[in-house]
Amino acid sequence: MSTGAKASIAVHAQALQRELNWLEAMLDLRFKQHFEGNGADVAMPPPPALPEASALAEVIAQYALGPRERLVLALASAPHLRPASLDLFFVKNRDFDRGFSEFGGGKALRHSGFLPTGETAAFLLAGDNLAARIATLELFDAQHAFARGGLVQLDGDVGGEPQLSGNLQVSAEALQRLQTGVWHKPDYNAQFPAKRISSALGWNDLILAPEVMDEIAIVQSWLRAGPELMEDWGLGKAFRPGYRCLFYGPPGTGKTLTATLLGQDVDMDVYRIDLSMVVSKYIGETEKNLARVFDQAQSRRWILFFDEADALFGKRSATNNSNDRHANQEVAYLLQRVEDFPGMVILASNLRGNIDDAFSRRFQSMIYFPMPDAAQRLRLWRSLLIRPERLAGDIDLLALAEQHELSGGAMVNVVRFAVLLAAHHGHAQLTAEHLRQGLARELRKEGRTA
Repeated sequence: MSTGAKASIAVHAQALQRELNWLEAMLDLRFKQHFEGNGADVAMPPPPALPEASALAEVIAQYALGPRERLVLALASAPHLRPASLDLFFVKNRDFDRGFSEFGGGKALRHSGFLPTGETAAFLLAGDNLAARIATLELFDAQHAFARGGLVQLDGDVGGEPQLSGNLQVSAEALQRLQTGVWHKPDYNAQFPAKRISSALGWNDLILAPEVMDEIAIVQSWLRAGPELMEDWGLGKAFRPGYRCLFYGPPGTGKTLTATLLGQDVDMDVYRIDLSMVVSKYIGETEKNLARVFDQAQSRRWILFFDEADALFGKRSATNNSNDRHANQEVAYLLQRVEDFPGMVILASNLRGNIDDAFSRRFQSMIYFPMPDAAQRLRLWRSLLIRPERLAGDIDLLALAEQHELSGGAMVNVVRFAVLLAAHHGHAQLTAEHLRQGLARELRKEGRTA
């Protein structure tokens, strides 16, 4: 780790240490008032001054967090940063030989410390003041800075139990930023069924018809300045936030690469949703899996990319049984989340007709990616086989382009196989035979012959 990085970490740690010391001081006052007080509420100690360069100071300023929000953020972070500071919540009520219900919280399976809940936050901020307790609920409203910034949330999966019984959770992204100054990018896992995608290719490597590129340029315009343009033209209130696109056409024609390049063009992360991890046969699970993705993305500069979207966005069927109702409910839920998402959502499908009409009406862009024509196929072959010294004299790229209708993705497969075949036989050059075998193999996959 560099000296600069070490110094930066030290600044972030110093800010967090001061904040946690403040939290502990407030907890001591609250416990003293709870067990020894005469009913009067406690005066909150003034929050500490923080190093301006710290991530905590930046987050507080960015989201205009007041002392109450700062305390709750510190409380949610404490199990990760200073778990011993919450051990005093393990004190038992002697009358019932169990913990105090007003403390909330609980223990984890492996973590031996106390895990705070919304009840814990209400106790910290309100004590037994009912009005202050009710005001605590506002901190977990969808419009609050905690939700908008993806900082802190209550685990909403509490069934019929009180809302504040949900676990108080600081997001992995926020925790990473507070400790290092860098936003954590979530990884693919069972709780987050999406994968960030990127490419070493650029726009010059994307070979599409001019009319398709013109359509893509409109999407680029929205990504670069769409919301500002709408406000400038006085249209901000007339349109829903966000932008929704449908990319449709045969496989391998550049849909995924286009989505990736759109994100890279404006420094936005593109997350491809794994529908195999999202769609569930159990009622309510599909919606819950989708909620995890949309909730994380709500306050991020992300593009959500649903590849092979037919599996989830397909046409709704007539309601003949409970399974039909369940499937239609999933589509309706997804439609609502897509409409409410303030960023960009891109759906990719092989056939436009497979997508439910309710989605189609709400797309701002519907872009068809056709199979490349002969001229475009020639450009694709040349972009793949860029070292002429590695090509034998019997290779005729013009003939390949004119005789074989292939997508760009299929050409990549042909060249990859041909190179491996040449290497297997110890050849330093590709020959027409290597490419012929690669072509035959690829066409067989599509049910065609060379």
